[in-house]
Amino acid sequence: LPLPHAKGTTAKKDRETTHSRRDHKAPAAGGHMGPDTHITVPAIALSPPATSVIPITAGLVASFGRTPASASAPTVAKDRYPWKRSIVTTTFWIGEKPAKNNPVPNHVSSWDERWAKNYGGTDTPDIAQRVDYRPAAFVPGQNPFYVALPYNDIQSSGHKPDAEKVVPWFKEDFKGKGKTVLKGRWLAIRFKDKVTYAQWEDCGPFRTDHSAYVFGDERPKPNLNKGAGLDVSPAVRDYLGMKDTDVTDWKFVEFDEVPPGPWSKYGDNNTFVINKRLNEARVAALETKKSAPQ
Repeated sequence: LPLPHAKGTTAKKDRETTHSRRDHKAPAAGGHMGPDTHITVPAIALSPPATSVIPITAGLVASFGRTPASASAPTVAKDRYPWKRSIVTTTFWIGEKPAKNNPVPNHVSSWDERWAKNYGGTDTPDIAQRVDYRPAAFVPGQNPFYVALPYNDIQSSGHKPDAEKVVPWFKEDFKGKGKTVLKGRWLAIRFKDKVTYAQWEDCGPFRTDHSAYVFGDERPKPNLNKGAGLDVSPAVRDYLGMKDTDVTDWKFVEFDEVPPGPWSKYGDNNTFVINKRLNEARVAALETKKSAPQ
């Protein structure tokens, strides 16, 4: 199982203002980094054009033994949002236990105080204990295809001042003061020639304030996990065939761009499941109306 997560002073300070319970991650299994490991990563201010290569990114990709997706890779969704290319990606899971350097367990998320309970238990990363991209021990109450990104639109006083400006869909999805417009948002994640889809359900790794990366052109900030900028669930890892720590591309997608797949089967938070239940309720209501005496 993964080594304990390292907690940084920046994340702790940010957590006090955002009420985020999980702000950053240290290496998942396969990362081979202990609490005393130190990695120096030069800061990268802006992402390059799609045809260029940043030296540090090339080095990270080489260390994981894969070539980043090229501009000619299959496109499966419209380009409403740009691809974030060659992002170091780590694996995390609901119910991950606390350790010495990770006093906050993953039974809660940035937006759900009952995350593990609502899910149905621990989303074990052990592939021998999984079936159909979910834990074999129970049917999850939420979508097993989930991710974390290093931005939270909520703080103790409500929405962050920059949220309305940086979140592209803020006005469209605004539900009231202090209610996140990020939770449940769909992403496409690409690894080599495979693409999967998942919902944004937590904040991290390491930060909850990096809007310039999540919604803009910046690269992930240097951190203890080789500059990781995306956390993915075991289901995402298994579907893509990636390692616990690897390099992927990702982008936001609208729900009408998401095709059916294993990510559409489970979860009360799953847009596919919600729509299916609404349609079934409408059909049942019509049948009841037809059979009622006139």
